[in-house]
Amino acid sequence: MPLSTLASLGREAPLRIVLIDACDEVSITMAGLAQPLRMAAKILGPEQLQVTIISLEQALEPLTEDARNWSDWQIALLVADGEHAPLPAEHSRFLIACCRQTKVWGAVGAAVLWLARAGVMDGLRTALPWALYAAAEDVAGRAMLTANLFELDGGRLSCCGGAASIDFSLTLVHFLFGASVQEQVRESLCIDRIRGAGERQGMALQTRRALQPRLSEALTLMAANIEEPLATDDIASLVGISRRQLERQFKQHLGSVPSRYYLELRLRRARQLLLDSQHSIVQIGLMCGFSSGSHFSTAYGALFGMTPRDERKRRLSLLDIAAP
Repeated sequence: MPLSTLASLGREAPLRIVLIDACDEVSITMAGLAQPLRMAAKILGPEQLQVTIISLEQALEPLTEDARNWSDWQIALLVADGEHAPLPAEHSRFLIACCRQTKVWGAVGAAVLWLARAGVMDGLRTALPWALYAAAEDVAGRAMLTANLFELDGGRLSCCGGAASIDFSLTLVHFLFGASVQEQVRESLCIDRIRGAGERQGMALQTRRALQPRLSEALTLMAANIEEPLATDDIASLVGISRRQLERQFKQHLGSVPSRYYLELRLRRARQLLLDSQHSIVQIGLMCGFSSGSHFSTAYGALFGMTPRDERKRRLSLLDIAAP
């Protein structure tokens, strides 16, 4: 889905978003999604943004006004906790028919698997919660399951849920209403950094071990060889598959190619060192497999939007502010 689609929705007045709550009584997933949107609605006013939350039971009642008028909403998101019980097929079909009346729709948390099993995520990059990968064998060959925190693809939104719901919600605020509104919400929530769609779920790769052991071995090799990166051909040989097979597994499960994933892994390690260590920028580049300072700086800037030097300056300025 072009991101311009979300931006254009932000110009509609009012923009109406509906969240279908299938979570437990206390849910980080639901709170993380709803709170930034509600705060944005408070900043913008009801003339620009309206956020409605309905229960799963309300959404499934075909005689209610909500069920008949889903076209009044522009964005619909089905939300469930990480290990919520499966949704019956007839309920899934009904909800999807309702959501299709809106312009952009998708799922957060366990509800992502509900949509994937219904076939509406086929061929699309889909951010599935890591805890559900063992139960996703029936959809793994159809939806492009990724380890990312969230995805925006083909008119569908998907988010792994949990704390990532906050990042996802703030990203939606940015696309819909711009950086200024996002910044106001971020500051009100005391959030230091908003994680992007391309950042990975920390546990997802461990969960894939039973489904894709060769992929898991390749990822382990990459993580163990940051300072002296291995060639893709060498990684494929060490795990016992061809380069083409390795590339296919990376594309299907991570939405990337081995070389790109490896580069991002090294850069994220470099960022951690820049923020948490006293090593010089040159040392950090070498520790993360970059023999050229210019290559390190260029690649870092392309991924994070700032050079390693600017990252280090930013860290030092934050420390100065925090100092008594």
